[in-house]
Amino acid sequence: MEFLSDLLNYPHLARAAITAVVIGLVSGVVGSLIILRGLSLMGDAISHAVMPGIAVSFFFGANIFIGALLSGLLAAAGIGFVNSNSRLKRDTSIGIIFTAFLAAGVILLARTESSVSLQAILFGDVLATTVSQMWQSIIITVVISSLVVLFYKQLQITTMDAQLAKAYGFPTRMINYAVLLALAVVTVSAVQTVGVILVVAMLVTPAATAYLLSKKFSTMMMLAAALGMLSSIIGMYFSYTFELQSGPAIVLVAFAMFLLAFLFSPHQGFIWTQLHKLRDRRAAQHSPVTQEGSSL
Repeated sequence: MEFLSDLLNYPHLARAAITAVVIGLVSGVVGSLIILRGLSLMGDAISHAVMPGIAVSFFFGANIFIGALLSGLLAAAGIGFVNSNSRLKRDTSIGIIFTAFLAAGVILLARTESSVSLQAILFGDVLATTVSQMWQSIIITVVISSLVVLFYKQLQITTMDAQLAKAYGFPTRMINYAVLLALAVVTVSAVQTVGVILVVAMLVTPAATAYLLSKKFSTMMMLAAALGMLSSIIGMYFSYTFELQSGPAIVLVAFAMFLLAFLFSPHQGFIWTQLHKLRDRRAAQHSPVTQEGSSL
């Protein structure tokens, strides 16, 4: 109750909660697309690659969002270029590019005078959210969610079966670039909430939890969005009540939800899967065929 009353009394806490919730929503939606498309590592790469853009933005006094977004897109283009023009696989290209960008960002930030600490960038500080950042997050969430709803059919078929989509004439490459752009935008926006290090967890964990609990593409996206919002507000509560860092608190709540789904999901839960296997083994041991074979 104290947390709820403080939400009404302290504007900075309300801004933080609204920002965390909307980022959790859009992270769940985009996260569903990236894990089904096998782009989870790309989200990790972009989250780390924003560091040089943030540092350069501080140095020139430019908009941090634009600088971070350009840096993330440049890293994505670099990964694609290395992957297309060498024998290296995509995961190797990702590892090379994002670590180079991260190292460059750390060095640049260390030499840049800014009001934001390196720890806040790495691990997030949602309580420091400004009004403009809150509205920026809301606009991004509304735009991306609306585009997903508008182009749901195209996203669904290109995600589930890219070859079939290409055969039907869908612009698969353009849609793939659009998903990468959405991933970059959401990643940059989420950096202020959970930080560079943990942003990929918010993109992947709620969506992975939803994947364990659902069988339909649309259900997975809606459930991932709900889980992203829920983990954000619960994480904010623990962060505020027990004076914890907001980013790690949000991510740990999301992980706890994933762990419950992993263990107890009705369709794919570890506990139920093991019980079904045990039941099948017992049924096989007591079947007439097995008994007849053992008597012979």
